[in-house]
Amino acid sequence: MPEFTKGQTWGALKKSWTAYKIAKVQNDKLKMKEYAERIQTLQKELGLKQAEFGDVA
Repeated sequence: MPEFTKGQTWGALKKSWTAYKIAKVQNDKLKMKEYAERIQTLQKELGLKQAEFGDVA
């Protein structure tokens, strides 16, 4: 897996949150789950507290 800069990781996190919010508005549970997992992975890489997604099974 290629190494990414912190800036690239932050950018990916921001885009993932935007995509998650869009999926939530569209009630697309599959995409919500996909983006929730991506958000948590990126947060972990950045050493941040991982968000909890109670609305995603």
